[in-house]
Amino acid sequence: MSEALPGERVEEKSLGELVALASSNVSDLVRAEIDLAKMELKGDAKKAALGSVMFSVAGLIAGLIVILLSIAAAYGLVALGVWHWAAFLIVAGVYLLLALALIGIGYWRIKKIEGAKRTRKTLKDDFAALRRRGDSADADAGTPALTD
Repeated sequence: MSEALPGERVEEKSLGELVALASSNVSDLVRAEIDLAKMELKGDAKKAALGSVMFSVAGLIAGLIVILLSIAAAYGLVALGVWHWAAFLIVAGVYLLLALALIGIGYWRIKKIEGAKRTRKTLKDDFAALRRRGDSADADAGTPALTD
């Protein structure tokens, strides 16, 4: 490939040389863009990893807070005159009810998933139309139609 020399004019080059030069320049540009994208994505991946670590630590701390608040709630019930074992069972029962409610809501939301009903219908219609078109073309050509 011939590179454009500093003193050389573009008008003096042949069409083949110009196409080769343009192709080389486009290849260099694409390579540079890919390298830039790699560098940006590498930086973003580091930021995402650090962010996910921070969220994980925050989740762990939140879990510890829930445990401590649960103990505090149980001892609050003890201060109101409830037996120790009953206070901790009441707090555990509240968490059980909360878990059951969340399971119920999650199950209800999952049951509402339709699974791309319209897309399945349009695909089925498209395939049916293609089969009909294929059957009529096969009948016109005198060849047997393909069936499932």
